[in-house]
Amino acid sequence: MFLRGRSAIVTGSTSGIGLAIATALAGEGAAVTINGFGDPQAVEASRASLTEASGAQARYDPADMSQPDEIAAMVQRTAAAQGGVDILVNNAGIQHVSPIESFPPEKYEAIIAINMSSAFYAIQAALAGMKAKGWGRIISTASAHSLVASPNKAAYVMAKHGIIGLTKTAALETARDGITVNAISPGYVWTPLVEAQIPDTMRARNMTREQVMNDVLLAAQPTKAFVTPEQVAALALFLCRDEASAITGANLSMDGGWTAA
Repeated sequence: MFLRGRSAIVTGSTSGIGLAIATALAGEGAAVTINGFGDPQAVEASRASLTEASGAQARYDPADMSQPDEIAAMVQRTAAAQGGVDILVNNAGIQHVSPIESFPPEKYEAIIAINMSSAFYAIQAALAGMKAKGWGRIISTASAHSLVASPNKAAYVMAKHGIIGLTKTAALETARDGITVNAISPGYVWTPLVEAQIPDTMRARNMTREQVMNDVLLAAQPTKAFVTPEQVAALALFLCRDEASAITGANLSMDGGWTAA
């Protein structure tokens, strides 16, 4: 368990990619704080499972990732309870599919806040503690949409491009502090977030569910297969290893060849 004694926060981790990453970190001994929305009983079951896997007390923090003060407070609470924040995984995300001219302003603002700005505020709150220890790992879940665009996803594409700019800047600012800052850019991963956007895409493109699955979601992935949450988690776990200490400021694609062209 190479992360024994380390503490991690994984935002947006009550399901999907975030929960898979939290599970991988706990499996290597990290004390993990999970965050997000969900059924309270299911969240508690996940928290208990992470505690059992790691042998360290896992926590749940209900911070609203659209609120900077709540993000900072979550980092402070985690540091107090777990002896610092050694690993920060910015994974919180939401989606809305709509043409630009009819994109609801409240949806745009929410996506920018949760998918992009939350990562800035979490990094800002965590950096001092990481610098004091001389060790830290910051990983953000970006997307193939950090490199390419798709129609009807203006806010999401903007946010994911912004995550890469933040990743590069933070990596340069911490290059001599024992901290690495990287992003993972998956293609389509079969998660509740992806499943939830199917109805909107059906309406926006006048397609059936099967057409959206095959002709939209997997159209750009040469493998014609969804990325799994466990594959993303395995890469995140590797980035926490000492062997990955020279990888910083990177945007690591995991998209079945989508952005190879």
